[in-house]
Amino acid sequence: QVQLVESGGGLVQPGGSLRLSCAASGSIFSSNNMGWYRRAPGKQRDLVAAMSIGGSTTYADSVKGRFTVSRDNAQNTVYLQMNSLKLEDTAVYYCNVGGTFFGGNYHRSSGSYWGQGTQVTVSS
Repeated sequence: QVQLVESGGGLVQPGGSLRLSCAASGSIFSSNNMGWYRRAPGKQRDLVAAMSIGGSTTYADSVKGRFTVSRDNAQNTVYLQMNSLKLEDTAVYYCNVGGTFFGGNYHRSSGSYWGQGTQVTVSS
């Protein structure tokens, strides 16, 4: 019955920044792993960043040094700070909660939850 709501997307020029939020219906991030995914037009949905229960983070090579995951357990919200945005970052971004985190990466499970996604468009 976990519900996730992503927000913060929008239109931004290359080099700009956005901060996405994933707000949960309850206090779940302190006890669940999560991952940020994105799906560009015509592409599969790929993991871009993740955070474990313990706070470990991992990033796809394409976003390392530009994206940062953070967590505010008190507000039941996880953030994705996106800096130095590129045209290829254009996608719908989703959060997924409740997967596993091992081998230095996040893995979805059948019991994990998806938000509805938020659109990020990087365009000049």
